[in-house]
Amino acid sequence: MAKKKRQGGAGGTPATVAASAAGVRFTLHAYDHDPGTASFGEEAVSALGNDPRRVFKTLVAEVDGALTVAVVPVAGSLDLKALAAAVGGKRAVMADPAAAERTTGYVRGGISPLGQRKRLPTVLDASAAGHETVFVSAGRRGLEIELAPADLAALTSAVTAPIGRD
Repeated sequence: MAKKKRQGGAGGTPATVAASAAGVRFTLHAYDHDPGTASFGEEAVSALGNDPRRVFKTLVAEVDGALTVAVVPVAGSLDLKALAAAVGGKRAVMADPAAAERTTGYVRGGISPLGQRKRLPTVLDASAAGHETVFVSAGRRGLEIELAPADLAALTSAVTAPIGRD
């Protein structure tokens, strides 16, 4: 069951606190997370009844040894070569989940591109620009934040590039 809540603030996750502090307009969407789920992104799509091209997953990769965040639609997958090229690197591989959790301050399935413990270079898939708003993790499993793609890019200092593939 999905629940909708307007602007977040005090007592929120680091992601909602960061968005509030920046004065960004957003909507929070909470749903009951199933601990047995195999795909956190697909769970969010299903629970919220959204288009999987509008719900984005936050993935952490290593580009030439440096952790980098990729934000791509749940409907597709990450093109690691395109991610490396977008940040001027040569080779990208998925990061060790423990390193991703330690560096971002979030748990897998709840990693948000916003409010990370250590700000990492971020690349937002170019398809986000085709939507008025997009959904990304708000910093915990079962909570999504809906905001304008331009605000997401500004808050994360993201480079926008075609890094997703169908």
